[in-house]
Amino acid sequence: MLNKLLSLSTDKRAWGLLFVSALCLEITALYFQHVMDLRPCIMCIYQRTAVFGVMFAAIPAMLMNNLITRLIGYLGWGISAIWGLLIAIEHVDIQTAVNPFFATCEFVPNFPTWAPLHEWLPNIFGATGDCGDINWSFMDMTMPQWMIFGP
Repeated sequence: MLNKLLSLSTDKRAWGLLFVSALCLEITALYFQHVMDLRPCIMCIYQRTAVFGVMFAAIPAMLMNNLITRLIGYLGWGISAIWGLLIAIEHVDIQTAVNPFFATCEFVPNFPTWAPLHEWLPNIFGATGDCGDINWSFMDMTMPQWMIFGP
């Protein structure tokens, strides 16, 4: 069983599946934003950025699968997934705060000055919503709760 799991990482299709699953999450997020008119908050944008990190981490091993590209993929995947999880946990804490007056988030994304994604691609990385709002749920779970549970 363990050998089968280890052999999956050497298969380009497994890395392709990681890429496609992250891409589907991004398309879903953009559908919620632009079709269903659910405005993303700063925390949503940071979680979206983490999912893009997972998606881009899969590309090297998907294109040229060797030990170096797999290590790059694992590193990018791990960092992005952990960062996304921490952001989602913080987002749930903001949404479930006893006193929402003290649970706030920023208004403008804190991207590096060398990569102001919210200025370059405002339709994808622009935050227009409030972190405390719960405008969507499925099976009694909000979007950040699904981000904790899902990826």
